[in-house]
Amino acid sequence: MSDLKSDLASLRLDEQEPRSRRGIWITLALVLLVLVGVIGWRASATLRAVEVSTITPTIEQTGRASAGTPILTASGYIVARREAIVSSKIQGRLAELNVEEGSVVKEGDVLARLENPDFVASVERARAQQSQADAAVSSAEAQITRAEADLAEMRRQLGVAEKLSADKLLPVDSLDAARSKVRISEAALGQSKADAQRAVATREQAAAELAVAQAQLQNTVIRAPFDGTVVRKMAEVGESVAPIPPGVNISTASGAIVALADLATLEMEADVSEANVARLQEGQPAEVTVEAFPDRKYKAVLRQIIPTADRTKATVLTKVTLLDKDKDLKPEMSAKVTFLEPSTTDAGDTPAVPAKATVLVPQTAVVTREGGQTVFEIVNGVARARAITTGGTRRDLLIVTDGLAGTETLVARPPDSLSDGTRVKTAEGAK
Repeated sequence: MSDLKSDLASLRLDEQEPRSRRGIWITLALVLLVLVGVIGWRASATLRAVEVSTITPTIEQTGRASAGTPILTASGYIVARREAIVSSKIQGRLAELNVEEGSVVKEGDVLARLENPDFVASVERARAQQSQADAAVSSAEAQITRAEADLAEMRRQLGVAEKLSADKLLPVDSLDAARSKVRISEAALGQSKADAQRAVATREQAAAELAVAQAQLQNTVIRAPFDGTVVRKMAEVGESVAPIPPGVNISTASGAIVALADLATLEMEADVSEANVARLQEGQPAEVTVEAFPDRKYKAVLRQIIPTADRTKATVLTKVTLLDKDKDLKPEMSAKVTFLEPSTTDAGDTPAVPAKATVLVPQTAVVTREGGQTVFEIVNGVARARAITTGGTRRDLLIVTDGLAGTETLVARPPDSLSDGTRVKTAEGAK
């Protein structure tokens, strides 16, 4: 009995134990409870399934497209292949303007004239100077004829004097005098020829000055450089005009007279993405539509792919010739071109191309995870992240070039909180 009492006494708490030790035990117990609660909450969160909607990728069998199949669409503008800003070659005041917007002109037609009284006066003065030069040349030629006659006479007289002197019938002084007259006549003939040369040079100079004056006068007449239509009138009678350097924009040209375009050479300029330009080739068929007439389609052909890209837009400029003519088409109209698959010259020479499956997914199903494109596949009620590679679009769907077979069930709109391994359930409640 005494042993039992002593054992119970050993189990009795020491009333003198410090209260600090009791506080430590209480704290440890509270921490343990918190840890258990957190672990339980995470376990329950893991077991909870995120509700999502699902989609299945679209699969298209593609191979060699048949002739005429649309393969690419681009936007651009209608332009005239031949167009020009017409200005004068000299500065002046516009005295006459013979055209308006829409006027159809032929090459060489007079579009306008500048004030020209001073140029007319210059031409008349140059003509007068040329007439004087012509008269001087005629006078010099007459002098040559006279000098040649005088020289012939002096030589005849010298011959007579030499015979008489040989017969001792003429003094030596008379013979010397006859010889001197011949030399004088020869010198006079040389001078006349030199005068004639100067007169001819003066006449040539006068002719050149006349040609310059006439050219200046012709520069006051502005003519059409080619057959076309006046698309814009840029000056009025009484305004000063001046030569315009090449490459000036029609809308900003100052001093020009009219803008002229050959509407028979209308074509379309369109920017094509660098990623798609390899699908095009010169001579490829196309169809053009303009926003002004959406119900009309114009046959066209790709005339040229400009051999340089625009680095700011990552595009390449293409020029498409319109085969169908329409008087309603105007330069600078907005347009769209659809490039078509060209036809082969001999289908028997071209081996068949096996069909290839193209996987398409909505853009909303693709998210960015760790810097790459990712979709979430649902496998046994769990979302599994799959990295994919895309290349272009088709009918507003992304073309998946790598990462999907097309038979997967994907999360249609993955939330930001969705991660690999998350349990999911469809919107209909199926796990």
